[in-house]
Amino acid sequence: MAELHGEAGTDAIIPTIYPAAIAVMRENMTAVKKAMVAQKTGAKILGINLEGPFLNPLRCGALDAASFLKPDERALMELIEGFGESIKIMTIAPELPGALTLIEKLSGMGIAVSMGHSDATYAEAEAGFRAGARGITHMFNAMRPFHHREPGIAGFGLMKKDVYIEVIGDPFHLNRKTIELIFKVKDPKRIILVSDSGPSAQTLPTGKPATDESGRLLYGSMPIASIVERLVGLGIERRLLERCVSENPRRLLSL
Repeated sequence: MAELHGEAGTDAIIPTIYPAAIAVMRENMTAVKKAMVAQKTGAKILGINLEGPFLNPLRCGALDAASFLKPDERALMELIEGFGESIKIMTIAPELPGALTLIEKLSGMGIAVSMGHSDATYAEAEAGFRAGARGITHMFNAMRPFHHREPGIAGFGLMKKDVYIEVIGDPFHLNRKTIELIFKVKDPKRIILVSDSGPSAQTLPTGKPATDESGRLLYGSMPIASIVERLVGLGIERRLLERCVSENPRRLLSL
C-alpha cells in the first residue's frame, strides 16, 4: 500500500482499518504497526485510522453493518489496548447511546475523533463536537443528507467553522457543484482531501468507479495527487488544495 501511494506521489499515509470482529481489527492494526517499523521506501506510514466499529448501521455505506458495535468503553479498550500511540484518528457516530463518552475518552488520549457513518441531527453532531470530536469523515457520504428542516451532520460540517471535513475529490463521490459549494462555504483551512482508495483502485480503468455487482460505490478511485490535479481543473486554487493535503491534516492530527 505504501509503495503504491508513494509511486503515485503521496509522501505519507494513514491506512484505514474497517469494522470487523475486534480480533480481526487488531490483527490488521498489528500488520500496520509492523509495517511502520519495517518500511524503508514508499509513502511513510504515520499511524492507524480506525473507521469504526462504533458506527450507525443506518448509514453503513459500503461497510459491513453486521460488524458494527454499540459504543462501549470495555469494547473500545479491548480494541485499542497496546495501540494507543499508533492510532491517529477514529470515526464514531456521535448519535449512538454511549458515543459521547467514548469521544471524550479518545480525545483525552490524544486520538483525533471524526464523526461519520452517522445519522446524526445537527444538534447531535454539535454534541459530538462539544465532547471532543474535531472532524467529519468523507463529507456527505454515508451520513444523514442535508434537509432544509434538519440540516443534520452535513449541515453542521459546513456551518461549524472549527470542525474539519474530509472531501473525496474523485468524480464519483461528490458532484462537482457540491465540491464547489464546499470550497465556497467552508474555511479552506478546515478542508482535508482524502483518497478513500481501496484495494483495486490502482487497477481501475481511467474514469471508472469502484463498485460492487449491484453498482454500489465502494471506495475512492484516485490517488491524492490526481485529485489535486482534477480540482485544479475545476478552478480551485492549487496552493489552497496543496494545504488541504498537507497542512490541514497535519494540524488535525497534531503531526
